Amino acid sequence: MKLKNRVAGDVTILDLSGNIMGGPDQQVFHTAVKEIVDGGGKKVIINLGDVPWVNSTGLGILMAGFITMKNAGGVLRLINVGKRIGSLLMITKLSLVFETFESEKEALASFGD
Repeated sequence: MKLKNRVAGDVTILDLSGNIMGGPDQQVFHTAVKEIVDGGGKKVIINLGDVPWVNSTGLGILMAGFITMKNAGGVLRLINVGKRIGSLLMITKLSLVFETFESEKEALASFGD
């Protein structure tokens, strides 16, 4: 997995690419989310448009990021969730946890600023 960090107003967008499978991915993602929280960030969008696959460990990584943000009083949302990953979210009931949006524009608007 590769991660690029960018900012749109007061929202941090993490563009992920490649499979999310655990191992070093966990540390890379955790560090990125922790830096956002430590910097006072409260709004995060995870762009999964270039992520073809997430295994169970990868789902755990995303959940850990969600919980970290929630515990810090923040919000984490997902965009560009493909069919395969969307199916995983449905099967695991994580679709009830994560707010997902079709596009970055929709996700940004959802913050209601």
